Amino acid sequence: MKTTIPQAFAEAVRRDPAAPLLTWYDDASGDRTELSGLTLENWVSKTANLLVDGIGLGHGDTVALLLPPHWQTAALLLGVSAAGLGADLGADAPQPVEALFTTPDRVDAAAAWNTGDRYATGLLPLAMPLRDVPPGYQDYVTEVRNYGDHYRGAPVAPADLALGGPFELSHQDAIEEAAHRAAALGIPDGGRVLIDTAAYPEAIDWLIAPLVAGASVVLCANLDRAKLDARAATEKVSAILA
Repeated sequence: MKTTIPQAFAEAVRRDPAAPLLTWYDDASGDRTELSGLTLENWVSKTANLLVDGIGLGHGDTVALLLPPHWQTAALLLGVSAAGLGADLGADAPQPVEALFTTPDRVDAAAAWNTGDRYATGLLPLAMPLRDVPPGYQDYVTEVRNYGDHYRGAPVAPADLALGGPFELSHQDAIEEAAHRAAALGIPDGGRVLIDTAAYPEAIDWLIAPLVAGASVVLCANLDRAKLDARAATEKVSAILA
């Protein structure tokens, strides 16, 4: 029985490591990125190692993720969880955190956050690095590549902090909420779900709920609805949230 986010992710990878687990579309840029369970696990492990070995964060620390839905956001959130840290998704007022990740267009808003290390990502196709890194920031996709492909930290406990901010959720709470959302949204167990990020921008819906349901995700930003039916057929989706 799944009681933590890392457990839910590990089960998803084990189910079929080579199968697409998260497929990303951005109809504004034309970007399509497909990540198998193993590929996403590699990004998650590198991220966890960056957080622990690179930044020096430890159990109970909190990381702000001021990012839109994206496959890199998934890698960061899952990496934060794997490292036993709390993820503050920036839904409320700025909180003190140990590290912060954002995009260049959100740097002004991120200035209000009291934090130590700051990282930026352009969320660019092919995980390209930023051409111009904002002052005071490091480039996430450049730095994360320097870290190991396997994370061997201590297991996360159900009572550990999963989502930070004013309304904190433990891993057990987050898993239970995700299971409730999966049922409410009709995400099929073991299915493949297409999700419009504009309609479902919360990570509990577009990432954690599908993981808990054992579903893979086709995540679509700037969705061109004229392409919806063809994409659903091509990706063999069993449910659409749009």
